[in-house]
Amino acid sequence: MSPELVVVAGVVWRKGQFLAVERPADKPHAGWWEFPGGKVEQGETLEQALIRELEEELSFTSTELHFWREKRFVYPQGPVLLHFFHVTSFTGEVIPLEGQRFDWFTPGQADVSIFLPANADIVPALRWPLEER
Repeated sequence: MSPELVVVAGVVWRKGQFLAVERPADKPHAGWWEFPGGKVEQGETLEQALIRELEEELSFTSTELHFWREKRFVYPQGPVLLHFFHVTSFTGEVIPLEGQRFDWFTPGQADVSIFLPANADIVPALRWPLEER
């Protein structure tokens, strides 16, 4: 089995809704929806990795983020350790730089079945206003 991949994911909030992105056709798990983020690079803190990933993928800068929870999940490609953060403030506009679709979802109304399996218990746990920090 491959080594555990360390990943950050941002639950980005705007007006009581959270942001999700669809994985592009040229990426593993294409067509599934997820919280934006990505791999943590050598020497980065989790926060630095999330800020970088959101800027690289979606062109905005997180200005307020709070660690929420972590989760281990095993995909066929190997194990992943996900670190979820609530992003409650950002500057700039959401511009998908990798051609991915994005949308804003209302907590409690998002169709969990379209999200990656690792997010199956994360999506229903989301509440606005934020109850857990």
